[in-house]
Amino acid sequence: MGTEAALYAGSMTGLYYLWYAGYDQSPFHFYNDNAEWLQMDKAGHSLSAYHVGLIGYESLRLAGCDERKSILYGAPLGFVFLTTVEIFDGLSTGWGFSWGDIAANALGTGLFMGQQALWHEQRISMKYSYHNTQFPQYRPDLLGSNLPERMLKDYNGQTIWLSFNVKSLFLNNESSFPSWINIALGYSAEGMTGGFYNATSYKGKQIPEFTRTRQFVLSPDIDLTRIPVGNKFLKTTLKVLSFIKFPMPAVMLDSNGSFTWHWLYF
Repeated sequence: MGTEAALYAGSMTGLYYLWYAGYDQSPFHFYNDNAEWLQMDKAGHSLSAYHVGLIGYESLRLAGCDERKSILYGAPLGFVFLTTVEIFDGLSTGWGFSWGDIAANALGTGLFMGQQALWHEQRISMKYSYHNTQFPQYRPDLLGSNLPERMLKDYNGQTIWLSFNVKSLFLNNESSFPSWINIALGYSAEGMTGGFYNATSYKGKQIPEFTRTRQFVLSPDIDLTRIPVGNKFLKTTLKVLSFIKFPMPAVMLDSNGSFTWHWLYF
């Protein structure tokens, strides 16, 4: 736990000087961004809190801590980390402390801790996927000018998933049904060239009019952590990659009432 605290302190110090120190500071203030990006950023906060909490839990387990201590002291790491970032936001002129972000962080942390305490495993996991969209070309400053930036900034191309393990949730341990098969429910949005509303131009060039649309996606999934492998390196690799929702067929319902079938949804 001492190592965890030292890593936390070091990462927060580095984050402050690398990101926040270059911006104007202000007295602590709040900012209501709950309507921004059709709540895709909030889904991302929950995802981040969930997976940083998973890392904190796994780190303490590897260090020899028991299940209870790992849940209590390791799993909240995501919430603590992201709350510190939120405090930095509250002291920066360009941002502000968001209670909506805090709620999303708590949701992701609670999902991990609740399952680990109740079942001692994750039967519902959070995942991420991304596909290229047309929108960054109109706002590269905001949505990214290259692929790594777009994967972080372009909410139009991101999907945040809840992946449900079929066997552990709906069947019994004696069932011959493969333990690695999941069904995933995803949330995404598109048509966004701005946070709260769409821009009409960028650097003097007109931006086409887009309809801001919510999307709900249903798709089969694979729980990589449940694939039976004997090789330790391969098992670790699958665990590291388990936050990614790999492309699968999917059906989508959007906020306009339209159903769409995708043979391969990224």
